[in-house]
Amino acid sequence: MGSEVIVLPIIFGTIFGIFYLYISARNRERLALIDKGADASIFYSKKKHVTPIWKVIVLNLALLLAGIGIGIFIANLLVMNMGVDDEVAYPGTIFLLAGLGLFAGFFATKKLNEDA
Repeated sequence: MGSEVIVLPIIFGTIFGIFYLYISARNRERLALIDKGADASIFYSKKKHVTPIWKVIVLNLALLLAGIGIGIFIANLLVMNMGVDDEVAYPGTIFLLAGLGLFAGFFATKKLNEDA
């Protein structure tokens, strides 16, 4: 019971520490550039055409769910026709085809960003 009380603040403290260090280091770099009189435009990228995040999420979610659905279908075929143990067939094919769906989503997202 006591370990939950200790672990949760450590996790949140670690996340807060990472964000704090990132923001404070970024601020120090910018202040140093301003102090030297340099232009801080290196922190601002040029306007790039990037695919909206909602399209990427929808594409990856669709391919993930399609992979899970196909995995369940193939697992059912394996269990009914080939006599494979269902405790092995279902998780194995679901995870395999969900991973392949996400892998396909990675390349589809890359292609979307190239076309944008």
